Amino acid sequence: MADSTALRARDTIYAGGEWRAAVSGATREILDPADARAFAVVAEGDEKDTDLAVAAARRAFDEGPWPRTPVTERAALLRRVADLLVREREELGLLEAQDAGKTVEEGRVDIDCVADAFRYFADLVAAEAPGRVVDAGSPDIHSVVVHEPVGVCALITPWNYPLLQASWKIAPALAAGNTFVVKPSEITPMTTVALIGLLTEAGLPAGVANIVTGPGHTVGARMAEHPDVDLVSFTGGLVSGTKVAQAAAPTVKKVALELGGKNPNVVFADACATEEGFDTAVDQALNAAFIHSGQVCSAGARLIVEESVRDRFVAELARRAEKIRLGRGTEDGVECGPLVSAQQREKVESYVDSALKEGAVLRCGGKRPEPTPERPASGYFYEPTVLDRCHREMRVVREEVFGPVLTVETFRSEDEAVALANDTEYGLAGGVWTADPGRARRVAGRLRHGTVWINDFHPYLPQAEWGGFGKSGTGRELGPAGLAEYRETKHVYQNLAPAPVRWFRG
Repeated sequence: MADSTALRARDTIYAGGEWRAAVSGATREILDPADARAFAVVAEGDEKDTDLAVAAARRAFDEGPWPRTPVTERAALLRRVADLLVREREELGLLEAQDAGKTVEEGRVDIDCVADAFRYFADLVAAEAPGRVVDAGSPDIHSVVVHEPVGVCALITPWNYPLLQASWKIAPALAAGNTFVVKPSEITPMTTVALIGLLTEAGLPAGVANIVTGPGHTVGARMAEHPDVDLVSFTGGLVSGTKVAQAAAPTVKKVALELGGKNPNVVFADACATEEGFDTAVDQALNAAFIHSGQVCSAGARLIVEESVRDRFVAELARRAEKIRLGRGTEDGVECGPLVSAQQREKVESYVDSALKEGAVLRCGGKRPEPTPERPASGYFYEPTVLDRCHREMRVVREEVFGPVLTVETFRSEDEAVALANDTEYGLAGGVWTADPGRARRVAGRLRHGTVWINDFHPYLPQAEWGGFGKSGTGRELGPAGLAEYRETKHVYQNLAPAPVRWFRG
């Protein structure tokens, strides 16, 4: 552990246009998961800091100019933010890699996607019609449906994609004319703090954007229950999401929840009929399961492969998984970084242990790697792990592991493949691999998952809604539905020639 006295605590709480320390004076060290050394110290906010930030957002919405700023000006500001993100791409990509443990290349791609999100919502809101006219059947009646900002938005984001997930909430919230308070994960807050600085540089009025760095059980809980918050948007785990919904219920505020996933990647034998097809399916199965060390809500952690190709497919998958280069994400050539924390690694280890006790067959991984100069023993590394001969009763198959662990199940028929893929309480995403276009459409249509990739895995489009079925959540992000989450609908009915009704004869 680094000597924290060598690190200067930053004022990372931003409320009403001013950076400051926590009211309590508390701080938190931010650790690099590659070596468990502190590289930053941030303010550790609590309920008092949250109340100050919400009050600032409330004043800015009720009295400030932003909700009444013309759409073209709001869109222009979002585009300026995108340009600033491009300018800071290298620095932010490095910071994201150090903070979250991912590779620098992943960090750079994340920043590109963040800039794309700001541009997309700028273009979307700028191109909208001012309202939808409703024909009232009379030339004397002008009836229109318009969209207005919700108000003060509480945005709670996860640790795995800190800036990307924040952008999916902040960009549409601002495009719609809202003010907000964002709470990044307490263990990966750095790039979200940096984004608030870029919003200020772009000219966002004071009080519109606010951030409180601190833990979920204080800051997040207060945001969810606060009577002056009009909407709470949460991305994270099922247990925490349930608590957010419960806390928000008494004030009947809008709630958007993006929760977990246990995502199937279904491989039919015909997808592997050629060497090229086989190679691509194996490569994409690795990508589905092990990108960002499997710490992805949409990770293809359940490989469901047709029995006739299972042995060959799993053998090649395990061979390649063993060659994945683990290390510090800022080092050249590293393909997979550490897990985000010691706690997360212990969680992954417990799932693997339980799977082996329940009869799973370990094909590769299943342990901490040997330390090297680029992979210190103090870092939170865990080898990419393939568990064969798995079945639905295993915890590792039912529950979200959020680590580099891939389970293998097999099927013999299309119906069995669909049944296995849908046999989950989650319904976030899934993949289908087949050379038969008809089968691809049939299976995709039968899967109860919010996103289905056919002969691919993990791409997303800003224009397409992102959400899930079942316990994967109730919210929608990206696309027009993502903007709609941050709006209220109002019907304006204008009688141009009012006359007495004469129902009453007093």
